[in-house]
Amino acid sequence: MKIISEPLPGIFLLEPTIFEDSRGLFFEKFNAEKFKELTASPYDFVQDNVSVSRKNVVRGLHFQTGNMAQGKLVSCVRGAVWDVAVDLRQNSPTFKKHFGVKLSEENRLQFFIPRGFAHGFAVLSEEAEFHYKCDNYFSKEHDGGIYYKIPELNIDWQLEEKNIILSEKDQNLPNIDSITYF
Repeated sequence: MKIISEPLPGIFLLEPTIFEDSRGLFFEKFNAEKFKELTASPYDFVQDNVSVSRKNVVRGLHFQTGNMAQGKLVSCVRGAVWDVAVDLRQNSPTFKKHFGVKLSEENRLQFFIPRGFAHGFAVLSEEAEFHYKCDNYFSKEHDGGIYYKIPELNIDWQLEEKNIILSEKDQNLPNIDSITYF
């Protein structure tokens, strides 16, 4: 595993070392010691989540607040998604900036998003299986989010707007100026 990019302070794009031969391939998806060594992350992952979604679904932008904030290591193991992180840390030099990256079964990239960021993704393939490693448990009381299409953020979700599918919850998320920041 190696870091190939740190597009915003604290977030990392990671690439596994892949061993390939005539039989197929092998790679170590996660190693806690290597992860901590590379990222200097204080996080210990406690929960793994899986999401399966169809083409044109946008999930997010989600986060958890307070002592239940979550750091996430995400990847797409089947299909392809456009993954986005938005910096909500008030004292950060990249406050309200975002970064997006294609995660897919072909590139096998992993994206680390620390606490203090909103996170979401758009499904680019017919279906996608998305994995999250979280450093804190889900808490409904601390669940938060911002609307995916905020002009100030100008996020390109890589989909035609007329085809986007949102959950009822995500359709009703607030504007970025209506939330409490980290």
